[in-house]
Amino acid sequence: MARSGEQDLVVLVPGQDDQAALAGILARHEALGIREVRATFQRHPDRDPGCLLRGHEFLRREAKRFRHALVMFDRQGYGQEGHSREDLEREVESRLSASGWGDRAGAVVIDPELEAWVWADSPHVDIELGWHGRDPDLRSWLAQEGFLQADQHKPQRPKEAVEKALRLAGKRRSAAIYRQLAGRVSLQRCEDPAFLKLRDILRGWFHVQ
Repeated sequence: MARSGEQDLVVLVPGQDDQAALAGILARHEALGIREVRATFQRHPDRDPGCLLRGHEFLRREAKRFRHALVMFDRQGYGQEGHSREDLEREVESRLSASGWGDRAGAVVIDPELEAWVWADSPHVDIELGWHGRDPDLRSWLAQEGFLQADQHKPQRPKEAVEKALRLAGKRRSAAIYRQLAGRVSLQRCEDPAFLKLRDILRGWFHVQ
């Protein structure tokens, strides 16, 4: 039950790209099947490792100001590759619970990294990455470069693929790209496990009355 003065949601992320992507997703509350959510974003100065190891400390002071807290970060890139996404999420959620949040907080670990959400099967991806009308098309180029195998829907090294595609297209990487994609790509067709967990968490917290 909400208490007087509480705000909806505080979100801890490692950087501006994650913030832009999640802000774009939250703005599509009808597509998510939730009510409109007022979210406050905070970035951990130690990025992904900080969110994993000290996110609960960072958010402890917010437990009385917000109804819910969400911590979101990548699994890959800082020595946690030997741990599953689910194990890291449980670790963070246990610390959040013990630090005053109880069952009002959740964690979403993107496997392997945020850019996995970029590679949706949508023409908007070609447009935002500067590949609209190029030859070869984006997915053909991914296959030629070895980023995408015949039986795969997304590149194995999504961040590297994004960065190289932008570089070849002469387009500067920016957080705006992530927000634009989050605001345009179909959410119903996304089957990424981390995204599905995010959606289910939000539906549990902010369901339509």
